[in-house]
Amino acid sequence: MSSQESRSERSGGDPVEANKSRSHTIRLIIGYTLAAVCLVWVFHDLDWKKFVQNIAAINWWWIPAAVIGDTVSYLCQGLRWHLLLNPQGGLSVMRTTKAIYSGMFLNEVLPLRVGELARGYLVSRWMGKPFAAIIPSMALERLMEGIWVAISIGAVALFVPLPKDLVKAGNILGLVVLLATGLFLFFVLRKKGPEKAAEKKAPRGKVITALSSFVHRLGNELRAIGLSRELYGAFMATFLMYACQVVAFWLVMESYGIHLSILSGAAIFLIIHLGTALPNAPANVGTYQFFCVIGLVFFGVDKTTAGGFSVVVFIILTIPLWALGAVAFGQSGLSLSSFRHKIPRLEEAEKQSEAKG
Repeated sequence: MSSQESRSERSGGDPVEANKSRSHTIRLIIGYTLAAVCLVWVFHDLDWKKFVQNIAAINWWWIPAAVIGDTVSYLCQGLRWHLLLNPQGGLSVMRTTKAIYSGMFLNEVLPLRVGELARGYLVSRWMGKPFAAIIPSMALERLMEGIWVAISIGAVALFVPLPKDLVKAGNILGLVVLLATGLFLFFVLRKKGPEKAAEKKAPRGKVITALSSFVHRLGNELRAIGLSRELYGAFMATFLMYACQVVAFWLVMESYGIHLSILSGAAIFLIIHLGTALPNAPANVGTYQFFCVIGLVFFGVDKTTAGGFSVVVFIILTIPLWALGAVAFGQSGLSLSSFRHKIPRLEEAEKQSEAKG
């Protein structure tokens, strides 16, 4: 018996599942390795005496306002999702916020941002909708965030110098957002045809028919959201969410003795935001500190001060998230062990939903 067959038997005898398990393990190794490399770079050659002095000199009067600002940003996110879900029946702001906190908590303790699956699953369960029916609202969240990030990079660049790589990333993001917005408008503005007519026009073949049916249903759901008045409120809630996060980040900068303008703080926040966009280690540990230091050093802050701040701001803005997220997750009826087993089933349920149309 070959080693590959032996591994397949231990994973339940399914070579496909064995390959998925290996792929998952490889992604985990890459994520944790990247985090470790980033942390080694951040703490390399620091003046530890100055590091301790900077932490001891923190002005704690700014911290409560920063924590409140960051917490309000998640309430804005909950309001946004509430507005986007209204055309499908709606869900209270409290519940959408609780789902977001539950998902963020899982993102903090598990790698690869499985919290996105968790919050979608919770909302689908509370609304009595299939998991795939929640995807359009979550996709529109990402589109709105992309639009505001692209706008923010362009606006900030008018007043403060930005790293060339950030400007390039902003240009690429702007192009992607433009294409995605065009696709969204296509679904919204096209004429809504009857479901049966769409099925008749669909080419024969299970895969193509299922895909055509799924795209048709997805288009109808996007159209319902796009034609609702709540879409504009959700768009502004996204702006408020980012504004609160930038203010919270800048307040921690002030408390640490880094006296840069709020626009410079916004630029550093954007560098961190784009740098940690791809799934990696839990809570973006390592990459968060790395891009925070990169941004601060670009604006003339010494590496020791930047390294210490990257740790302090991470802890200050993450501990409340852990606390509130743990409470929300505990009240959701899920557990870490049960959700680990639900992840593949959620992915399979999404595929089955697409196939059924």
